[in-house]
Amino acid sequence: MKPQYDFSKGERGKFYHPEAVFQFPVYLEPDVDEFLSELADKKQVDVQVLVNEWLRASIKLAQMAQ
Repeated sequence: MKPQYDFSKGERGKFYHPEAVFQFPVYLEPDVDEFLSELADKKQVDVQVLVNEWLRASIKLAQMAQ
């Protein structure tokens, strides 16, 4: 790294996009990842689709229990 950087010509907010949606990553433990990957392969869907289905079902159950 340089000892000093010149930001005097920098433009604030140049790369800011208010319409951008942040997709946060979910890190699965290896055993969970393996199980979900195998199940998704059997169902011929992406792991993301499978996980979203499971989470929606869990949300529905949690809402009914309230």
